[in-house]
Amino acid sequence: MAGKRIDREKETISRMISLYQRRCPDATADAEHYQTLNAYADKRLDKCVFGEEKPACKQCPVHCYQPAKREEMKQIMRWAGPRMLWRHPILTIRHLIDDRRPVPELPEKYRPKK
Repeated sequence: MAGKRIDREKETISRMISLYQRRCPDATADAEHYQTLNAYADKRLDKCVFGEEKPACKQCPVHCYQPAKREEMKQIMRWAGPRMLWRHPILTIRHLIDDRRPVPELPEKYRPKK
């Protein structure tokens, strides 16, 4: 079961994807594509090695997204991020606060062997 922080991250990503899909002129018309991307993001958040202490994805030392999906999410976040402040101000402010959190140390089992 995911905690509050992970659930909030899922909600934020879902809202960003939805906003991008509905309002961005560059978005594809394929709604199933965005549902699949949202499900992928949820799965990645559920498997995050940091759990509730996770840093913002852009600061994370572990890149858990496939490169193509990471680039697509960057594009969505760049477009939707500034617009989220008007559409979902509380989620946006909480995300900005979370963005300032220090990056926790990588869990022992994920550190490179010496």
